[in-house]
Amino acid sequence: MRDVVRESASAGRLVVWEESARDGAQAKTLMPGGFRVRLAREHGAVFGADGPRHVVFAAGFPAVCAEEFEAVRQVAVEAEGHVSVAAVCRGTRADVRQAVTSVRGSAHARVMVVVPASDAMAGVMVHQDARAALAHGTELVKAARDLDDGVAVDVCLADASRAHHPLMADAAEELTAAGAGTVILADTVGRQLPIEAAEMFARVGAAAPNTVLGSHLHNDLGLGLANTLQALRAGVRVISSSWLGLAERSGMVATEQVLFLLAHHPERAATLLGASPGADLWWRAPDLTRLPTIAALVSEQTGVPLTVTTPIVGTGVGTLSTGTPFVAPDLFQPYDPKTLLGVEPTVVLTQLASGRVVTAVAARLGHRLDAAQARAATAWIKTRAFTAGRATVDEDAFAAYLDGLTRHRAEGTP
Repeated sequence: MRDVVRESASAGRLVVWEESARDGAQAKTLMPGGFRVRLAREHGAVFGADGPRHVVFAAGFPAVCAEEFEAVRQVAVEAEGHVSVAAVCRGTRADVRQAVTSVRGSAHARVMVVVPASDAMAGVMVHQDARAALAHGTELVKAARDLDDGVAVDVCLADASRAHHPLMADAAEELTAAGAGTVILADTVGRQLPIEAAEMFARVGAAAPNTVLGSHLHNDLGLGLANTLQALRAGVRVISSSWLGLAERSGMVATEQVLFLLAHHPERAATLLGASPGADLWWRAPDLTRLPTIAALVSEQTGVPLTVTTPIVGTGVGTLSTGTPFVAPDLFQPYDPKTLLGVEPTVVLTQLASGRVVTAVAARLGHRLDAAQARAATAWIKTRAFTAGRATVDEDAFAAYLDGLTRHRAEGTP
C-alpha cells in the first residue's frame, strides 16, 4: 500500500490533519454527513489534485453511534480522491475493526487509534500504566494492518505533553515498525508552553528517527499556533488543525491561520521554520483565496461566528474606518487582502471616521460633497454612533441622510 501522507511528510511537505468534523464536534457542533463531504472536497480543492497528499480529513468517530458511522462512511465514499479520509477510534480491537470498516475501500483511507502516553491518562482511559498502554497500541496497529493492508494506520499519543519523552520515542519506533504511518503527539489539554513543545518534539524526533511525527495541540492557553510552529521547526510536517479552531474546550490551531501563515510569504515562512529559503512545504501551494469562503461555510453550518477580530477570515479583514489608514492602507496591514485572499477593501463608517472617509463613502453612494457638506455629514455620523451606542453606522441610513442633505443644498434650504 502506498502511504501518500508518510511520503509527503518524509519529503518535507506539509500535511494538514483536519479536525473540524471530529474534534470539532466536542466544541458542541455537529456536521451532517453531506456537509462533511462538502467540507472535505472544498478543503482538498485548496491543493487541487494534490489534496490527498496535503490533507487528511478526520471524518469522525464511528463508535459514537450508527449515524456517526454512516457519516464517516459517506465521506470515505464521496470525498475519495479529494483528500485522504480518516476515521478515529479508541484503543480497542472492536473500535479498530469498526473504524477500518468505515473507510475500507476508499483510496488513501486511514484510521487513527488514540493511545494514552502518560501514566495519568493511561490510568483513566485503559486502567494500565503508560508502558502497557503503548505496548497494547503496537498490537492494535498490527491488528489493523491485518484487517486491511489497504488502510493506513496512525496512532495519536494522548497527553504526550505530560508523558516521558524516552518512553514515547521507544514506543514511536515500535509503532512504526509494526506498520504505523505517523505517530501524533497530542497536547490533549492545551497545557504546553512553546519552549516545552519545542523540547518534546525535538527530543522524541531525535530518538525516533524512523518515525514520522505529527502534532495535535490544543489552545487552552492560547498557544496552539505557537506550539504548532515549534513542532514545525523541529521537523514535524503532519499538523492537526481545525477550521475556525473548532475543537474541545478552547479549541486548537485554526486551519485558515496556519495555512495562511505558512503560504502567504514563502521567504518569511522559511525563516519562521528555520529552513533554507529553497525548502518547499508544498507539492502544490494552497489557493489562499478559498480560505474565506470555506471559513464562512463552516461558520454558517456550526453557528460559530466570524468576528471582527478573527484573523485571516474575520469580518474586520480588509476594512478601513479612520483617516490615515484610509490614505495609506499598505502601511496599516501586514498583507494585501485583495491579492492574497480575494477580499475587496471595504470602508466602514464609525465614530472615528474622518472627512476623507466620509467623502469617499458618499461618493460611492452617488453623492459629491463640498467641504461644508462633508463636515456636516461627519458630525452626523459621530452623533449617530454615540446616540445608538454602536460604532458602525448603517450605510442605508447614511444614504438617506445624504439624500436629504444634498437635496436641501440644491434647493437652497438650510
